[in-house]
Amino acid sequence: MSKSKYSPDSDGYYGEFGGAFIPEMLVPNITELRENYLKIIESDEFIKEFHHLLRDYTGRPTPLYFAKRLSEKYQTNIHLKREDLNHTGAHKINNTIGQVLLAEKLGKKRIIAETGAGQHGVATATVCALKGLECVVYMGALDVQRQAPNVTKMKMLGATVVPVESGNKTLKDATNEAMRDWINHPDDTYYIIGSVVGPHPYPDLVARMQSVISYEISLQLNTHIGRSFPDYVLACVGGGSNAAGGFYHFLENPAVKLIGAEAAGKGIDTPETAATLALGKTGILHGSKSKLIQDKYGQVIEPYSISAGLDYPGVGPLHSYLQSTGRCTYIPVTDQEALDAAMELTQLEGIIPALESAHALALLSKQKWNRSHHMVIILSGRGDKDMDTYSKYFSHESH
Repeated sequence: MSKSKYSPDSDGYYGEFGGAFIPEMLVPNITELRENYLKIIESDEFIKEFHHLLRDYTGRPTPLYFAKRLSEKYQTNIHLKREDLNHTGAHKINNTIGQVLLAEKLGKKRIIAETGAGQHGVATATVCALKGLECVVYMGALDVQRQAPNVTKMKMLGATVVPVESGNKTLKDATNEAMRDWINHPDDTYYIIGSVVGPHPYPDLVARMQSVISYEISLQLNTHIGRSFPDYVLACVGGGSNAAGGFYHFLENPAVKLIGAEAAGKGIDTPETAATLALGKTGILHGSKSKLIQDKYGQVIEPYSISAGLDYPGVGPLHSYLQSTGRCTYIPVTDQEALDAAMELTQLEGIIPALESAHALALLSKQKWNRSHHMVIILSGRGDKDMDTYSKYFSHESH
């Protein structure tokens, strides 16, 4: 996308949100990245290798599937962007392939990452195996338990998985530890951030890597319905990368309504929630200014969601900005609503979604839709990693 009002300025700000609030030790790393990322990712050599790997290694383009039975139920036209069919089972691989190529061009031999649900960790470990690079993944100890299959995959792929015991042992704490590692290894290490969060230029870099999603949607809709844009795009928002990628090429088109689903957990009127945009106030976390869930003293409140990938207390500067300008609407979805939506998709279409994606699907039941409209829901990942949670839910339901 050429420069638009939804691109960050030269200091990495989207309106009042963004920037790079970083320890002095990281200034050289961030400066090196900031000065080189656009030159590298816009070069012919990079674009050629990136698209070659997306096609032949990852399996892109992912299908845009018209969900006939789901459409009949909600009396509208629902298309699912099947990011769950990517290699490794989620959209995360788009970004890790791009960033590992960038790390190589910067001469870095050691890769670190943080992960919540484990999908970004698996995607990072995958591209490090592909490129023969050392890989260290930080993961909250609670998420290590919740996402055991992904931990096994990362270890098989040769990554070192470091369980983080601080805080409430989830994504925020893993990110803290990854940042600490980077400060201690500034010369040889590249940090692959998995979402549109962190100091500038990460939010812009990750959004650009994921923008392949909305680029493909445009081409596929043209083939399916004879026009290159939908009436709605729906996506789940935790750190916000699949939503950023799904919205990217439609941001400048006011005919496309953009809706994000936030994890409301047990409800936004309870302390057990991760609905950052519904409840958050402006603050600084992990290197940028964005909306955060915080107490009256400005301390970050530990978030909660049944979905390991959505319980992050921030949302990054891009989504904070899109909400503040009214360009996107963000709606809280509870654990129960997401579980019900996952069951509905599975039984109507034979597709088991990740719990994250189920939050986006739950938006269908939140309003009436127009029979003639076309909507795209980003099916950001598959449900394999959530089987343990689903089985607990169903055994509970049957009693």
